[in-house]
Amino acid sequence: MTPQNIHGPTQEPYYIVQKPPLPFSPRSSAPGVSILRPLKGLDPNLSGCLESSFKQDYPNFEILLSVADEDDEALPIVHELIAKYPNVNARVVIANDDVGVNPKINNLMRPYTEAAHDILWILDSNVAVAPGTLARAVDILSRPSSSNTDPPRRRIALVHHVPFVVSKRSHGSFGAQVEEAFLNTNHAKMYIAINTVAVDSCVIGKSNLLRRSDLECLDGSLIRQQYPDNEQRRGLAAFGRFLAEDNMIALALWHELDLRHDLSYDIAYHTLEDMSLSDYVRRRDHMSLAAMILEPFTESVMLSAIVAMSLRFLTGIPIQLFVPAHFILWHLVDLDVYASLAGHPLPLSKWCSFLVAWLVRELLAFLYGLEWRGRRYRMLRNGEAVRVCGD
Repeated sequence: MTPQNIHGPTQEPYYIVQKPPLPFSPRSSAPGVSILRPLKGLDPNLSGCLESSFKQDYPNFEILLSVADEDDEALPIVHELIAKYPNVNARVVIANDDVGVNPKINNLMRPYTEAAHDILWILDSNVAVAPGTLARAVDILSRPSSSNTDPPRRRIALVHHVPFVVSKRSHGSFGAQVEEAFLNTNHAKMYIAINTVAVDSCVIGKSNLLRRSDLECLDGSLIRQQYPDNEQRRGLAAFGRFLAEDNMIALALWHELDLRHDLSYDIAYHTLEDMSLSDYVRRRDHMSLAAMILEPFTESVMLSAIVAMSLRFLTGIPIQLFVPAHFILWHLVDLDVYASLAGHPLPLSKWCSFLVAWLVRELLAFLYGLEWRGRRYRMLRNGEAVRVCGD
């Protein structure tokens, strides 16, 4: 296999491993796909991220780029790309159908209903992908279920991709470096582990491929109903009441339809805008310690405290001896995760700044918040969200 590179958000090449040959060549054998890209304003490297959709090595797709109003700053970039790739079936959708608190769902409703194909690829505006990503994802989605395996292999209803994050600039602001250190190590590690074990759904909505016909069967109750209530809102609109619509759609596919997900080995290259450390903390200052306490093995600080005190009590191993060794091993594992996703080890020139950002993130792991595009929300017990006004 040979290395291939695409340009990411910093305009520096990401080197990735060349994937197997694409499964679809003639247009007649390729299922149609509608690529939905909801837009709002000028995200970092918006042009490069959107252009990666136009460059997909797949014979049968359309692109619907949606904005809420005709004055959106993203439109000039969109029109430039449409003019640059006249052979790509792409168009702009200007609409904002209010179906709930989630602005992304409101943005997506019109292109969702107007899409020409049943298979939908929903891509965030700040995500870039390699040219073969779509073909390989469709191949996974199209694999049949099987009752001859033990346990039976259920049909794949959703294909998603691990996000790999970079700052807007090669030496981005410190808050962005902290966020990058978290998402490219601990977050990616747990995301891959949970999806490998696959005891339940765990999906992030940066890049999701699914079928509209499946989505139209969902109501967001997460309950499998033998006799569905015809008056219950279904389809994408049913998830407008959730802020984390990606997670809820995936959970609904899993629990309401008893279908499964698959994690492609392609990467979703996510652009991270600059932020200060205070911005990073402010985005994570509203959640209790419940998740940390209930899931101690996901965070190094809590895990080291539990194991260090246990070993001290059981074996007499000094805490001051165990904790440094623990953090060194934890950091080495995270560096290996980074290298696996990036396709190369962390450059030595970035190691010192990365280590500082990584340590700060580990110490701030007890903070978590709910803020999106400058707006604050409050989560309800059933997973729904309400806008917090007057902040």
